[in-house]
Parts: sequence; C-alpha cells; structure tokens
Amino acid sequence: MEQHRLRLGLLAFTQLIVALDYNIVYVALPDIGSALGFGPSSVQWVVSAYAVGLGGLLLFGGRAVDRLGPRRMFMTGLMLYAVASLAGGLAYDAGMLVAARAVQGVGGALLTPATLTLIYRGFAEGPERNRALGAWGMAGSAGLAAGAAACPPPWSSSRCSRARSAAATSS
Repeated sequence: MEQHRLRLGLLAFTQLIVALDYNIVYVALPDIGSALGFGPSSVQWVVSAYAVGLGGLLLFGGRAVDRLGPRRMFMTGLMLYAVASLAGGLAYDAGMLVAARAVQGVGGALLTPATLTLIYRGFAEGPERNRALGAWGMAGSAGLAAGAAACPPPWSSSRCSRARSAAATSS
C-alpha cells in the first residue's frame, strides 16, 4: 500500500510540474523580456514554445509510450524536462530560452501520456484507479492554478498585474 502511495505521489507531482510550468512563466514574463532582449511582440514565444511543444507532440508522446513502454518514456521525458529546465534557467539570450521551453514541452508531451499509462497499469480497476486518476487530475489542476496564483495580490505589485493581464488576454 505504501508503494502505491509513493508511486501515485510521484506521478501526480510530475503532472503538477508539467501544468505549473505552463502558467508560472507569466509572472516573470516582463522581467524575462527585458533581461534577454525580447521585443514586446516576441516575448509571448516564451509561453508559446512550451505550449506548441507540449500540445503539438502529445499524440506522438502517446504513441511512443505505446510502442516503447511507459517507464522508458517517463524517464526520457523526465530527463528532457530536467535538462531543458536547467538550460532555460541558464539561458543568456532569447533564442536559447525559447528553444529550452520548446524542449520542455516535448518532455511534457512524453510525461503526460506516460503518467496516465502508469496509473492505468499500476492501479486496479475500480475505486483504486478512480482515486488515482482523481489525484492525477487534481494535481494538474492545482499546477495550473498555482502558476496563475504565484503573484501576490494585484495591489502590491505592478509587475504581477501586467503578468495577470498578459495571461488573461492570451487565454
């Protein structure tokens, strides 16, 4: 039983990170744009590169999981995600950051179907699997919400107010 909880915790945490990373970048978007020399219209690529990599390759990720196995694709996606996160954190120009965000999206496109497959295969059909899927879905929702809520209240920071406005207009 303890092993099931640990497994579910890891899979749910992975989904939380994949979802969180989409939204949390809005908080720092103005600072990223000025620090790395993005123009006003090109800074949106920091968000879009992740979304395109994730959404555009999600079907490919599902097929790769089916053909090569969920554990292998989970580990591959995790490594891609970790390396791309490190590269994004160390990015010194706009192109490097956009490329790192795209690779993060590719990692997420492998992680999402792998985590779902591992839940379907690792938890018995019925209430156990239903609870596991509920926890996985809750973690993804919490990640999206936490990314949007990462700013302090709107009256305390104009930078976060701009980030919230950018998030609201792009969705």
